[in-house]
Amino acid sequence: MKLKVILIVTCLFLMAGSWSQAMAQHDENRHMKREQLAEAQAKHIAKGLELDDDKTKRFVETFCECQKSMWALGAKYRRAHDAKQARELTEEEIKAEFKQRFAQSRSVIDIREKYYKEYSRFLTQKQIKKMYELERQSMDRIMKHQNGPGGRQMQKKK
Repeated sequence: MKLKVILIVTCLFLMAGSWSQAMAQHDENRHMKREQLAEAQAKHIAKGLELDDDKTKRFVETFCECQKSMWALGAKYRRAHDAKQARELTEEEIKAEFKQRFAQSRSVIDIREKYYKEYSRFLTQKQIKKMYELERQSMDRIMKHQNGPGGRQMQKKK
């Protein structure tokens, strides 16, 4: 009798472990990593631009580099903002925060200009214009999906 109970409990633990491992794997596959999402977005845009294989490869690499630069910039300023968010800010801190936002905006423009020049090396101006339009459409679709039925709700800043 004792042996049956031990076997049943052991089987239950093994099944629970297998089930939780399968669910974790499913969750990991379901949510694309940021880099994978950027690459998929770049390939979608390249397809919309009707690029050949060489230009597609170069575009995907350049687009992903640009995204990584933007993410690094966002993380840098987000950490500083989150540290201050927990308490009431003084006038000087608010002033410094505005200056920091202006600096971040300039940095975003610098990154966009840097990659515009890079894209100009292998894309026409019409293709670059269309690329920015396709990127915007793609981002709108992603945001709609996140905010739509069953999607994550984006938190609004106060």
